[in-house]
Amino acid sequence: MAEELSESNEQKPAEAEEEVDASLEQKLAFPTAAVVREMKRYLAKDKMIRKEVKIAMNKFLADIVKDISQSMDKFPYSVVDYRMFEDAIKPYKRVKDLQGEKRRLVAHLDSIIEDCASVKRDLDIKFGNEGE
Repeated sequence: MAEELSESNEQKPAEAEEEVDASLEQKLAFPTAAVVREMKRYLAKDKMIRKEVKIAMNKFLADIVKDISQSMDKFPYSVVDYRMFEDAIKPYKRVKDLQGEKRRLVAHLDSIIEDCASVKRDLDIKFGNEGE
């Protein structure tokens, strides 16, 4: 019984951390090992990455490269310089800024809601509850 449990435990990591087929690897834009290595730098040590996630991340990164390259291609110059690159990646860099701005606005709206509730309570105290 104990042997069966240890065998099934040994098989689980192999199933969870699936390898990408060599034929599929050639179709992907980036080496899977490099993508997985970068992902693991930011994931908890005990996390495993499924095959479909490895493939999806690779395709997602390829889409980003495509979008940025197409943005840089819109410039009329024959050489792509760093300024063009910076201009092309602005939308991706601003995502964190936009998320912070959203949190700030939500906190401000919550403050306004609390102020309105306070004013309503003051009106109810001074003039009574006419709506009831």
